[in-house]
Amino acid sequence: MSAELLQRARAGDRDAFTALVDSHRAELQVHCYRMLGSLQDAEDALQDTLLAAWLGLDGFEGRSSIRTWLYRIATNRCLNLLRGSGRRPMAAVPLPISPPEPTALGEVPWLQPYPDVLLEGMSDHAPGPERLYESREAISLAFVTAVQLLPPNQRAVLLLRDVLGYRAREAAELLGLTEDAVTNALKRARATMDAARPVGPPLPPLGGPEEKELLERFVAAFTNDDVDALVALMTDDVWVRMPPLPFEYRGTAAVRRFFTATAAHRRGIARLVPIAANGQPAWGEYRRDAVTGGLHLTGVEVVGIAGDLICEITRFETTVAQYFGLPRTLD
Repeated sequence: MSAELLQRARAGDRDAFTALVDSHRAELQVHCYRMLGSLQDAEDALQDTLLAAWLGLDGFEGRSSIRTWLYRIATNRCLNLLRGSGRRPMAAVPLPISPPEPTALGEVPWLQPYPDVLLEGMSDHAPGPERLYESREAISLAFVTAVQLLPPNQRAVLLLRDVLGYRAREAAELLGLTEDAVTNALKRARATMDAARPVGPPLPPLGGPEEKELLERFVAAFTNDDVDALVALMTDDVWVRMPPLPFEYRGTAAVRRFFTATAAHRRGIARLVPIAANGQPAWGEYRRDAVTGGLHLTGVEVVGIAGDLICEITRFETTVAQYFGLPRTLD
C-alpha cells in the first residue's frame, strides 16, 4: 500500500482512494456474493462497504493491510444484512402448468448466478494454511447454496478461514469474536458443509473434450425435448432447482417426472445461447414465437457436472439476464 496514496485519500482525494481499493473490488464482491447468495445484494453490500471505508478512512490505523480492513467492513456489512428484517422479496413468475410433487422445498429463493466475466483477472491473495476450498469449488452454485444454510457467524467464519485462508486469530479480530468462538463456529460449519458436499468423481477439466461432448448432448436433448436422452446424461442423485420458485427435484425418477410434466412449458425452446456462471456451463434459453418467428428469452440454465454426467440443473428467471449481456430477443 502506498503511504502517499493513503495520505492523499485521507485528505479527501477520491482518485487516490479509488487507486487504493480498486484492486480489491472484484474479490470483495465475490466475498459478499458468497455471504449473501445474490449478486444484486452483493453489489449493494460492496457499495456500502466502499462508502463506509471512504467515510471511515481516518479510523484505519494500518495495523492490518488495507485488504484485510476492507474484508472486515464487507463481512460486517453482510452480517448486518443477514441479521436484519429479512431478504428482499423476489417475485417468481409462476409456471404455466402445475409442476409435479417436489422432492423438497428450496430454502434459498434469493439465489442468483454469478457471471464468470466478473471473475476474470481475479487471483488468490496469499491463501493461508487453513484454506480448504479451491477457487472453482468455492464459487460453484452447490457451494454457495450450502453456505446460505449456515447461521450468519458460521457462514462468515467458514469463508474467512476455509476459503480466504485467514488464521483463527485473524478471523477473530475481523469478526470481533474470541478465538474459541471462531474455532467452535468453524467446527459446526464444516460439519454442515461436509454433509452437503457431494461425494463423487472429480470435476472434468474446464472446456475439455469430455465436457464439450457432454454439453453438446445436453443441448441437443434439451432443445429436442428428449426426456429419455436428458435423464441418461444425469447422475442418480441429480438435482433440479428453479429459484425463486421453491420446487426442487432430486434423483432421476423425480427429475424424469418433472421434465415429462413440464414438456408443454419447454415446447418451442429453439436455442440455448452459451454463457458461463459460477465456473459452470450455462445458457440463455430462447423460445420461438409462433406468430413472429422471433426468439424470446425465457430463462437461464446453469448445470453442474460430476465426472462425465450432469449432477445439477438450476434454472433462473430472466431477471438475471442483464448480468450476462443476454438480449431479450434474437432474430
